[in-house]
Amino acid sequence: MLTSPAARRHTPYMVQPEYRIYEMNKRLQSRTEDSDNLWWDAFATEFFEDDATLTLSFCLEDGPKRYTIGRTLIPRYFSTVFEGGVTDLYYILKHSKESYHNSSITVDCDQCTMVTQHGKPMFTKVCTEGRLILEFTFDDLMRIKTWHFTIRQYRELVPRSILAMHAQDPQVLEQLSKNITRMGLTNFTLNYLRLCVILEPMQELMSRHKTYNLSPRDCLKTCLFQKWQRMVAPPAEPTRQPTTKRRKRKNSTSSTSNSSAGNNANSTNSKKKSAAANLSLSSQVPELGALQSCSLNPGRDGALCHSTAVTPTGQFKEKH
Repeated sequence: MLTSPAARRHTPYMVQPEYRIYEMNKRLQSRTEDSDNLWWDAFATEFFEDDATLTLSFCLEDGPKRYTIGRTLIPRYFSTVFEGGVTDLYYILKHSKESYHNSSITVDCDQCTMVTQHGKPMFTKVCTEGRLILEFTFDDLMRIKTWHFTIRQYRELVPRSILAMHAQDPQVLEQLSKNITRMGLTNFTLNYLRLCVILEPMQELMSRHKTYNLSPRDCLKTCLFQKWQRMVAPPAEPTRQPTTKRRKRKNSTSSTSNSSAGNNANSTNSKKKSAAANLSLSSQVPELGALQSCSLNPGRDGALCHSTAVTPTGQFKEKH
């Protein structure tokens, strides 16, 4: 009986991390003007973990900036990109390196390009280059746990056809020469990141208000009281296992005395037996008695005799 190729096919294996970025690009391209907050929440749920964080690092005119937002603010971040006049958004990863851990996969791409296509205020293609470090969970969903994009430089590309159309208009040319982004980010996105600095610490208040239906003032009082308790409460000491004392057996001394008495009795009996054996043997063979007395008694210099031999004539000969 022949089986179809589909029946012989193996179970689906886990996709590569870069393919997840490809799927995310396709999902962003399927966005429409009617995409609401529910669409963006579904997008973040598909590609980001529940405790995911997104970090952007770049340098503006007034110094370096670093913004980190949590999972609840990630959908709104991507939506602000399109609200700033962007019609298309996708990421290009080149020469990325993957490292596998017990429960996660890290992708380090030093040549990542975020490409945004702007339709207003003028048709412009912006290429934002930098380093992207992603941490995926090592499971079937393979969602992003941490997203860190460090922007190094950006380029704004204007088509030559538009320049040729307005070659005789100095005002339009001057407007085309101005940048429409700052480090590849629109003003909508930058303002939202600045707002997230205030919104991120308020996530606890919002979740408490949503869970317990408390007023904002009561939520603030409860959070402050709990933080005060954590600050005042002493650090918890590690629990120590109680040492169990072993009870001494009452018959230990008696058993010890019995064992010592038994040992003494055994030694006494062995001495008696050896003495009786020596007595019987010495009484029967007089040479053996002289041999034993010589091996036990010290010599002239205080040392014991090393050995004693019996000559064929029956005389004893001592060897020291």
